[in-house]
Amino acid sequence: MGRRICSGLALGVGVNWLSILFLLKTANLTPGIAIRAGMGFLFAAVFLLIGISPKRRDEPTREIRILSSGCELLRLFLLSLAITVVIQAVAAAEAVTRLLPWQGLASGAILTQWLLGLLTAVLAEAVLFWNGMLRIFFVSVQLGLKNRVLAVLFGWIPGLNLYFLGKMIRIVSDEIEVETEKWELDAARAENEVCRTKYPILLVHGVFFRDFRYLNYWGRIPKELQKNGAVIYYGEQQSAASVESCGRELAERIRRITEETGCGKLNIIAHSKGGLDSRAAISWFGAAEYVASLTTINTPHRGCLFAEYLLDKIPQKAREAIAQTYNTTLKKCGDPSPDFLAAVNDLTGSKCAQRNEQLPDAPGILYESVMSYCKKARSGKFPLNISYPLVKRFDGKNDGLVSVESARWGSRFTLAEPKDKRGISHGDMIDLNRENIRGFDVREFYVSLAADLKKRGY
Repeated sequence: MGRRICSGLALGVGVNWLSILFLLKTANLTPGIAIRAGMGFLFAAVFLLIGISPKRRDEPTREIRILSSGCELLRLFLLSLAITVVIQAVAAAEAVTRLLPWQGLASGAILTQWLLGLLTAVLAEAVLFWNGMLRIFFVSVQLGLKNRVLAVLFGWIPGLNLYFLGKMIRIVSDEIEVETEKWELDAARAENEVCRTKYPILLVHGVFFRDFRYLNYWGRIPKELQKNGAVIYYGEQQSAASVESCGRELAERIRRITEETGCGKLNIIAHSKGGLDSRAAISWFGAAEYVASLTTINTPHRGCLFAEYLLDKIPQKAREAIAQTYNTTLKKCGDPSPDFLAAVNDLTGSKCAQRNEQLPDAPGILYESVMSYCKKARSGKFPLNISYPLVKRFDGKNDGLVSVESARWGSRFTLAEPKDKRGISHGDMIDLNRENIRGFDVREFYVSLAADLKKRGY
């Protein structure tokens, strides 16, 4: 803290060096031009040293280093801004005092020097601010879209801009702390490879998403698992089709992976409808001999009553129009034969009840399930904040889409309890928004799942 205050004071002087020379000259505190010029170069050097290239620390990653330097620059900006306001107020008062007895050309020179000092200070502060802001604005994960938009909209309003700047610094500072601790934890246990399960892990996505190459459905989870020794594959089934169709695709994918790698079996971790697709692949399409375990995450094994309600209420023409638009779009994204309505129908309570009678668990496979829930609508991002009240009315305690009771399946059921008023939504369980949730580390949650599978011989 003391070093930062000293840096802020030095930077404040560096930012206002022309104004300080103006004050020294008007007060006749320097004997000559040479000394004033030397001081000017010294002040400018201080600004360049601290304000343009902040001191680099031994941060573990490039991202953390950029965020750390950005926060440091913005804190120094706030300190130097306070100093700048004081110095410029004094300089303005001195200039006015000198201008009171009108002196013709001399008055013009005084005004010019003061304005140059003011302009230099404004430009220097702008360089300092943007040097820090651009670092956090384009690198931070936790700022999110909302805070970025608000910062742009209100960044020009005095008072509000300082409030949002302080908020952004706090968010990024917390992010730096969390990511540093995460890196240290991974480094400490790297040799143990706690996620190096006997069989590779197959991550199976839910409905309305695909396994895009550059937009991972599972957020930061796969990278965290791999850091700790896990071997990861992806389901790559269609984004929206019937459980039967997706199950057939998954079974083929499972066979291909096991044959090409010689791994024998896979541990499946499946989210949402992906859990139903995985069960179909195992019990209907012959993938049982290639699967060691199935862990479902927020999967509607008993369906969603609210989905049935919506299908009954939405006019048929509207349903068909929505389906046609979706199917056309997803074909362009790579789905060979998307079927929006088939996917939605297979999530209804009646359809799931019927399928459960026809889809027994395969012997010899470990079936387990995980679920979370929200405590209020605001716990989930759009559109989960809108669907939450409707799901609660029909299905009870839920994650914004799936009820707790619907997700219960297998020999062990784990309920991820919210630590505060926020809750853990359907999207939070796959790190959809890449958000660090206080009291729930989703990446560490999956590390513990994989570590537990390894411990039990899977």
